[in-house]
Formats: sequence, C-alpha cells, structure tokens
Amino acid sequence: MKRPNILWICTDQQRFDTLGCYQNEYVKTPNIDRLAKNGMLFENAFCQSPVCTPSRASFLTGRYPRTTRARQNGQDIPRDEVLVTRMLADAGYACGLSGKLHLSACSPEKVIAGERRINDGYTQFHWSMHPHPDWPTNEYIQWLHAKGKAFAPVSFQDNQFVQIGPESANHQTTWCVDKAVGFIEAHEAFTNPWLFSVNTFDPHHPFDPPLEYLIPYMEKLEQIPLPNYVEGELKNKPFFQQCDHHGAYGMSNNYPYPKMSDYDHRLIRASYWAMIDHIDRQVGRLIDTLEHTGQMEDTIVISMSDHGEMLGDHGIYLKGPHFYEPAIHVPLIVSYPGVIPANTRYHGLVELIDLAPTLLEAASIPAHPGIQGKSLWSLLTRKGDNASHRQSIYCEHYNASFTQQGKRGFATMVRTERYKLVTYHERNEGELYDLHTDPNETYNRWDDADYFEIKLEMFSLLSDRMAGTVDPLPERTAIW
Repeated sequence: MKRPNILWICTDQQRFDTLGCYQNEYVKTPNIDRLAKNGMLFENAFCQSPVCTPSRASFLTGRYPRTTRARQNGQDIPRDEVLVTRMLADAGYACGLSGKLHLSACSPEKVIAGERRINDGYTQFHWSMHPHPDWPTNEYIQWLHAKGKAFAPVSFQDNQFVQIGPESANHQTTWCVDKAVGFIEAHEAFTNPWLFSVNTFDPHHPFDPPLEYLIPYMEKLEQIPLPNYVEGELKNKPFFQQCDHHGAYGMSNNYPYPKMSDYDHRLIRASYWAMIDHIDRQVGRLIDTLEHTGQMEDTIVISMSDHGEMLGDHGIYLKGPHFYEPAIHVPLIVSYPGVIPANTRYHGLVELIDLAPTLLEAASIPAHPGIQGKSLWSLLTRKGDNASHRQSIYCEHYNASFTQQGKRGFATMVRTERYKLVTYHERNEGELYDLHTDPNETYNRWDDADYFEIKLEMFSLLSDRMAGTVDPLPERTAIW
C-alpha cells in the first residue's frame, strides 16, 4: 500500500471561530470550507500551550510542552527531541517546509543566521520566521528583493493598532504557498511519499492584511461585532488578565483595551478576518495544485493553527497565560479522499499532541516510544470507538511568553466537556467556568461555594493530567 503524501498547513495565532465551516458568517473561506466538506472537521480541538514554541514543539513531537522542555518562546528545543518529520523522513518521506518553524530562539540581535535547527527531517527548508527583514537568511525577504520589492508596511490612517501589508502578490503567505506549489509539482512524477509544512506567519499580529482584502470589510465595519467583554468581569479574575487588559504582555502601549475605541476594535477584527480570507485564497492554490498534478487522492491535507488569539475578548488582545477558548481552541480539519469520510464532524475533545501519532499510523510507521499523544487515525477512518478518545484537555503556560510587572505566568489548565479549571501556581489564583451555563466564560466560579465540589473534582483531574506529562523516556528495559 502506498503511503500517503501529507500537506500540513499551519497558520499562526488563528482562533477556531474564523472560518465559514466554523459558523463565521463574515469571512469568505470557500477553499478551507471545501476541505472540511471533503474530510473531517474537529469542533473541539485544543493546543497544549497558548504560545508558539511550546505548542509547536508539542504537536511536532507528540509530547507535552513540559516533557519536550521547550516550555517557552525564546528557548531552544533540546537536540535529543525527535520530530514526527524526522520519523517520516527516516521512513522514506521527502520533507519540506516554508515559513516559520519556531522551535528555537529567534532574536535579530543574537541569532544573525536565523533559527537554530535540530535534526528535524526537513531536506528543503525555506525559512521565514516573520515577514520583517530582521535576518539576511529570511527567504521571503530575498524573494521580495529578487522582484525589486521591499517589505514596507504602513499604518492604517495613523492608527498603530493595524497596518497594511504588501499586496497579495508580494505577501509572505503567498510566498509560503509558492514554495509549496513548486515542491508539490516537482513530486508529480515521483512515487516516494512526501510531506510539506506550510507555516504562514498570518494571521499573527500586527494585523496587516493586503489592502484589497481589507476594503470589503471597511465597507461594512459597523456590522462587525465588538469583542466579547463585559465591563467589570476581570475584577475577580487573575492578575495576568487584569494586567494585560491595560496592554498586551503587560506593555501599556500594546493594544491597551481601555484606551481603544469601538472603531479600533472593529478595525482589528476586520483586519484579522481579511488575513484569514487571504490565507484561504492561497489554500485554494494548494488544492488546485494537488488536483492538476493528480495527487489529491493520495494526499492527507491538514488545516490547523498553533494556538488562538484573544482579539479583544475579555478585554485582552494577543496571547499570554490565558486559557479562554479564543486562546486555546483552534481549527482542525483533516482531508484524505476515499479514506476519511467526507463532510463529517467530530464533537469530542482532541489535543494537537494527537497529530504526530496519527500521521505515523496513517503511514504505517511505529510510534516513537516517547510519544504521549493518542492517534486519531481510527477516529478519522471511523474504525474505532469515537466516544472514548479523550475526556479532558490539558494545557500549560510555564512562563512561556513575557513577564508581566516582574511576575511569572506559571499556570495549568484542565477542561472537560462542561467545566474548565485554571490554576496560577505561586499565586493562589485561578478560574473555574461552567461552560454549559456560561459558554462565554464571563463568570469566574473559583470562589463560588456552590461549585466547591466541582472545583475539588477538577483539581483532582488536573493533578492526574499533570502526572501524565512525566516523560516516558528512557524506557524500562529490565525487571530491576
């Protein structure tokens, strides 16, 4: 049996409710919606950290962030971690990437050559951490220069909350897809399987879509809903949320919610959705390439994101030690014509850590002994017990992003179908939400006596899930 090709599309900072197939009535995403119609859409997929590096290290290894030791941005993943792309490459896959990987520290001041790599399995590595010209090895910037262009975003009407990015033809998302298209077309005449990771920077802030995608939203800006925020809701919520309410990452000039107008909030949301629309247009090019090269039927296509974006909900922008649904609930669609039943939806809980073992099982490759995720393959192919995959979600933030006012964000979360508990270690603070009665997560029940028994049960579950992050390596090899 021929092993499937794998086209792995991973956006950056895309929350779950940003696609037509996830009931967003404003965006225009016919291509990603088409992937959903041709495969399975996961209604409740969650990342294991609300920040880039720990989340990516987790789903690329099938191990929890604390287990990989890549717990925070600005940290190098240890060299002995084994990525699923390395395992696939060892089994004969040709692996390529365009865009960001972000498993190691990326600092223009300290890392002139770009991102340090481990033995990741990618033989074609077209790296662009982000569109800005911070590294000479940023291939997107090299591509622009070859076209006689320069990356020069402009602020929107002197409003620094939103910028206008390059037109679509010169956009980093377009460049990422160009590299993937060339890779896919080059493999048309070959029989060995391949994997290509399309890792766009969008829809990450600073919210800079091509102008041609923003204009349609500007024509109906007043119709765009304001963020989900109830005045005063943060009073009984943890310090980090109260801090970031006045500026993301604790920085007073970084999307300070109280100083922003309704126009600002709507404009940012419009820009974010415009970036999604542009991504979808480029995904359409990928689908067209698979079809005209005759590889669509042989290819697993994954469309997902590494984590979400607060987008002003609960009075907060961007990300941090926050575990609201917009921060950790991500889109996940998997298509494989003829193998994964078309137009199916799975409502149960899944973790992104489950993707690595899924791809290995799909390719008939034994799972690495260090993997902690649970394969979704029997669920995707409708050959297993769909109800028993996961009963809870575990997520963590170990000082993963920034230090707000000198305080470290050490926090862990467990979520069931109904309840969510978050504890902020070292601070005696936390959150408890009843997602049935309060799906918007407005009312914190942490100190509510009526929820005392639920709180104890959720703490017990959190303890069990944290214990489950203990590294299974090294393996036991003898009786004593």
